[in-house]
Amino acid sequence: MDRRYGTVEPYPRSPFAPAPSFACDTALHQAPQHTSAVARTSAPYHQGPMAIPPTPELPDTMLVRGGQPVDGEIHVRGSKNALPKAMVAALLTVEPCRLTNIAAITDIGVVDELINIAGGTVVHENDTVIITAHEFRALADDDVMRLHAASRIPVLTTAVSLHRTGHAVVAAPGGCSIGPRPVDFHLNVLRAFGARDVHREDIIELNVDRMRGARIELPFPSVGATEQFLFASVLAEGDSELSNAAIEPEILDLIAVLQKMGAIISVEPNRTIRVTGVGELGGFEHRVIGDRLEAASWASLALATGGTITVHGVQQQLFSTFLNMYRRAGGDFKIDAEGDTLTFGRARRMLRPLALETDVHPGFMTDWQSPFVTALTQADGVSVVHETVYEDRLGYTDALRSLGAQIQVFTECLGPTRCRFGAANHRHSAVVVGPTKLHGAELVVPDLRAGFSYVIAAAAADGESLIHGVDLLDRGYADFRSKLSAVGVEHR
Repeated sequence: MDRRYGTVEPYPRSPFAPAPSFACDTALHQAPQHTSAVARTSAPYHQGPMAIPPTPELPDTMLVRGGQPVDGEIHVRGSKNALPKAMVAALLTVEPCRLTNIAAITDIGVVDELINIAGGTVVHENDTVIITAHEFRALADDDVMRLHAASRIPVLTTAVSLHRTGHAVVAAPGGCSIGPRPVDFHLNVLRAFGARDVHREDIIELNVDRMRGARIELPFPSVGATEQFLFASVLAEGDSELSNAAIEPEILDLIAVLQKMGAIISVEPNRTIRVTGVGELGGFEHRVIGDRLEAASWASLALATGGTITVHGVQQQLFSTFLNMYRRAGGDFKIDAEGDTLTFGRARRMLRPLALETDVHPGFMTDWQSPFVTALTQADGVSVVHETVYEDRLGYTDALRSLGAQIQVFTECLGPTRCRFGAANHRHSAVVVGPTKLHGAELVVPDLRAGFSYVIAAAAADGESLIHGVDLLDRGYADFRSKLSAVGVEHR
């Protein structure tokens, strides 16, 4: 078979009530250590008396006192799932690239270090970053192992490295503990473009003479594989086509960046992306889209506690599926004329139970699941959850049970879709019985979104909850502790 062609293996409405009380609990985990920190902007929130800085002895631990009304405003910046990819795109050109609406999250620090090691420069100015990659050196094995242990982002530089040096090294990706995310999808994409790979222990070495256009069909619309395809195809010789591609807003934002650089990319019906390779790419200026995942997390906090939170900086259309489900559960929201400021709260005193199934965009996003399901512990009745994207994403429910939530997890598909985990004995469905009175507990954060769900539960619970591993939240939530104070969550 021509190596340019291949198949990638899977992958009556009422106003808001005044903020009532909460109930909840939290969790713990040792966050990965990063060797570099992002240049942080000054926090836009004033830390009041409730925001007591963590002690030097327990810098990764937070004590949350529940039962206080949630009420306040927060601003979200650039999407965690879009910003690092736009930074990687800047490595495809020797010209300066300028990104604005930057969030001070630790994943950005990983990309900063990667760019510096590869020979580029990164300059942070308030909420702006300027990247210039006049030179590019393929990463050494030890750098690859260290950076991949901290984040999944480095694997996306593989196509960039192949374009600029003809050589690249990859390792098993790190990131959140929500199930295996193998690099096989990425490797199969790169093989279709002509890359040759050699496996040795924990390292995979790739080489290519010239990347040539490819036609690829994904059995599952993987976001990572789609991003790798875009990075490979824009400078490949000839035309490329990806079928069953991911079409998340973050993917479309990356396509907008690449188009500004000079790429020729069209998004066709039926999840098809077509690219005509060009000889070179230029610099760009781009404002990163707001983080719809963070916005949904704060909205879920308001829903769980019966409070009111206003979120600035994210467009309504980026998470319309979440908003529909939010309203079905008994929540409500008001949106300003520009569509980028939303105020969340409850439309009714008691939330409604739901049947919820995650899916790729435009379905209900898997990253929304754990914060939203935490809110559903306060719904009056039985909710059913079916996770179809990541097989191990329901692990956080054990911690919620320790707070008093009534949740049972199943290996069967409890939803209309027969998903790829149904016959693999993965605990990927759950039944949630509510409302339950939550109480404080001691917890360990296992992953980014589950960590926020623990904070939601702790804020809704009676008493105090001790949460370990909260530094992991800095991977995706800039100024997290300041924002908690801004909405009235008592913590130290």
